[in-house]
Amino acid sequence: MELIQSLLKEMEKEAQTTRKMLAIIPTDKFDWQPHPKSMTIKRLATHIAELPSWVSMALTTDELDFSNNPYEPVDIKDTPALLEYFERSLESGKSHLEKADIAQFDEPWTLRNGSEIYDVSPKGDVIRMSYSQIVHHRAQLGVFLRLLDIPIPGSYGPSADESF
Repeated sequence: MELIQSLLKEMEKEAQTTRKMLAIIPTDKFDWQPHPKSMTIKRLATHIAELPSWVSMALTTDELDFSNNPYEPVDIKDTPALLEYFERSLESGKSHLEKADIAQFDEPWTLRNGSEIYDVSPKGDVIRMSYSQIVHHRAQLGVFLRLLDIPIPGSYGPSADESF
């Protein structure tokens, strides 16, 4: 299977699990956080929802410089708006990936804050990292929800809440 087709298939498979997780977040718990150093559920869920668009960013830019592009998360008001934001981000990522030229995957992409360089990686690696970030932060969200006694849907099989 061609790499781009494989990445599109994986993106859609992960989107199914991500939708299930985002959909069960109660809006009234958006401001909850398990620890002062942790993100709120709203902040974490918004980051998860935006991550598919990082595929677009990797394919359409050569860097992200926080010094001239300060991070401003979208202000999501409720769970339906969160799901809508995720779907827009997913569509953006998918459409850019569908149009990508595999040669772009070897081009360098830089994450920086002014002169401080955090990472320089090939764009293909940045795409894979965005997928890994979705899984990583979705697992964090699962812990947050578990601490609130919200049953967790399965990811790669049934969860403890779905087991018999």
